[in-house]
Amino acid sequence: MEVKYVSIEEVYAIHEQMLLVGGGRSGVRNFGLLHSAVERPKASFTGKDLYPKIMGKAAALLHSLVNNHAFNDANKRTGFFSTLRFLDLNGYQCIASNKEVVLFSLTIDNERENLEDISSWLTKHCKKI
Repeated sequence: MEVKYVSIEEVYAIHEQMLLVGGGRSGVRNFGLLHSAVERPKASFTGKDLYPKIMGKAAALLHSLVNNHAFNDANKRTGFFSTLRFLDLNGYQCIASNKEVVLFSLTIDNERENLEDISSWLTKHCKKI
């Protein structure tokens, strides 16, 4: 099955929706960082995917969107919901409480979670539908 990725336009639309719902300052702080975050799940080296599994790709997207701080505000919310969109496009649904999502997003933002930890959390909370 071919992997479907979120586009920069989708991530930006999700960002704007997050601001409407939760408030914050609109705008992209650094387009290069946004582009890098959105493209990271597609990365390869010598023709091999750096993130060959869906949860690894999702972890790379979430980690980059949260930690790159490409937007003026709402990076954690945008990162998490963009990752949910990516997983949905690829036939996965995540089930976690709001509290679990907030706490996990905060640990990613504080750089206490590496890609393996993020991938494990997503694997635990997301199932193929």
